Amino acid sequence: MQGEDRSENLELGYDVPATIGMDESDIVTPCLVLDLDALERNIRKMGDWARAQGMRHRVHGKMHKSVDIALLQQRLGGACGVCCQKVSEAEAFVRGGITDVMITNQVRHPVMIDRLARLPKLGARALVCVDDLDNVAELSKAAQSNGTEIEALVEIDCGANRCGVTETADAVAIARAIDAAPGLKFAGIQAYQGAMQHLRSYAERKAKADVAIAQVKTLVAALDTEGLACDIIGGGGTGSYPFEGASGIYKEVQCGSYAFMDADYGRVLDENGERIDAGAWENAFFLLTRVMSHVKRGRAIVDAGLKVQSVDSGLPVVFGRTDVEYVQCTDEHGVVTDPESALQINDTLRLVPGHCDPTCNLHDWYVGLRNGKVETLWPVNARGKSY
Repeated sequence: MQGEDRSENLELGYDVPATIGMDESDIVTPCLVLDLDALERNIRKMGDWARAQGMRHRVHGKMHKSVDIALLQQRLGGACGVCCQKVSEAEAFVRGGITDVMITNQVRHPVMIDRLARLPKLGARALVCVDDLDNVAELSKAAQSNGTEIEALVEIDCGANRCGVTETADAVAIARAIDAAPGLKFAGIQAYQGAMQHLRSYAERKAKADVAIAQVKTLVAALDTEGLACDIIGGGGTGSYPFEGASGIYKEVQCGSYAFMDADYGRVLDENGERIDAGAWENAFFLLTRVMSHVKRGRAIVDAGLKVQSVDSGLPVVFGRTDVEYVQCTDEHGVVTDPESALQINDTLRLVPGHCDPTCNLHDWYVGLRNGKVETLWPVNARGKSY
């Protein structure tokens, strides 16, 4: 990968946290850094796995919100496209050159339905999920008004207890309506079981996946009797993709966090009882922080607090060290226990955030590192695109 200097005419410490060629120790903190070697290995590994299963991998862009990373996932991992959660997020990817986007969510506001219907004018295949017959009519009207085609999937609730229909008959009725609606094309089924992704136990995750897979198979059989074929039967995340891959029914997986890994996903166990961040996936994503105060014995204060990370899934973990621990945070500060006083002012630590997705959405840039040097700067293109 060639380094791309995005820092021209941007001021270090105001616009950007780093410049190309800079040593890691000189990066302005707190900021997000990526281990490019680990990232590329993760991406290639998932791509190889999907191809071996005869499946497509549609990467979840809502995790990193970066066009550059999505393009890398296509180039190195053979990703077929991108999942998004919101229309504005999808539009950011389309404007950046991604030509196949699926909104794995419902779109109901008239303004955003219209923007969705306009995405094909930018050269993209646009897909969206539906769980309500009224939404079919709304989408059809917008597609006709814009002279475009929207591909729609029926979303089923297979255990997450969020969006999606639960009854096969309701799903079939929506699929029929999509198939008959002008401007729409029936694309298949969205069946993502989000509630099981972070369950620690492999057996618990498998039990929930088995229920979801049986539900999908029942619906596919019902659709077959109606002559409705599914191009996409999608779902599967970093915590469950082996189950969807072995199901014989899913056609696409939608893993996102595998590329970065965070502290909470790292605690998920595989079939051998091994943490997946010690086996399948490497930590490639870090919040770089710096010691700013150490006036109290055994207690260092760093510059990464609540405003630069999400702690909904727990506090970050200090990467590669067991002698210090991040134990508390307030708006602008983090407390690190340092019983041996090993840390000095301006020492940097790599933190593995508890939850990568909302942490990424707090930053403007990724700093890509290789061999201790800044190789690239990538903007978080879809940051704040939440409508």
